[in-house]
Amino acid sequence: MYRQGVKSRVATAIAAALLGGAAGCTQPQLPAVNPEQASIDRGAYLATVASCGDCHTPKVFSDTGPAPDKARLLSGHRADQSTPEVPEGVIAPNKWGALTTGDLTVWAGPWGISYAANLTPDASGLAEWTADTFIQAMRTGKHAGTGRPILPPMPWQEYAKMTDDDLRAIFAYLKSIPPISNVVPQPIPPPSADSPG
Repeated sequence: MYRQGVKSRVATAIAAALLGGAAGCTQPQLPAVNPEQASIDRGAYLATVASCGDCHTPKVFSDTGPAPDKARLLSGHRADQSTPEVPEGVIAPNKWGALTTGDLTVWAGPWGISYAANLTPDASGLAEWTADTFIQAMRTGKHAGTGRPILPPMPWQEYAKMTDDDLRAIFAYLKSIPPISNVVPQPIPPPSADSPG
C-alpha cells in the first residue's frame, strides 16, 4: 500500500511538473529571415571568394602595395586615368601573354586592351541590367548577354558553371552597393597585321 501511495505521489508530481513546465516554457524566438537580405549576403560572399574586386575595384597605393579603394568598390577602371602604352613586340606566343596595370583594372594581350567594367548600380554600370541579363552574360560570355565578347582576363567560363541562384545572389549584391558614376572605356582591339609599326 505504501509503495502504491509513493508511486501515485511521484506520478502526480511528474505530471504537475510537466504541465507547469510546459505552460511556463516558451520557445526562443529566432530572428525573422529576410530572403532578400539573405540573397544579398550570399552574393557578397560569392563575389568575395570569386575575387571580383581584384580587377573591378580600383586600388590605392601604400607602403605595403596596392589595396582596394573602398570608396570606389567594384566601379571598374577609373575613367580619369590614362592607359599606359603597351611596348611593341612584348606580347607574343614566346614572350608575355598579357600585361596589366598596377591596379589590375586594365589588361593587354592578344585580344587588345580590356578594361574592368563598372559593376555598380549606376547608369554607367549595371543600372539597366536585370538578373536575367547578368545570368545570360555569364553564360554566353557576351556583354549584356548579347553584345560584344567579354574579354580576358574575365573568367566568365568559370562563372558560367555557377547555379542560377548563385548568379542571382551576386547580382542582388551588386544592385545593393552604392552606385558610382564611372564610364569605363570601351576595349581597344589589337593592332591589325596590316597596320604600320
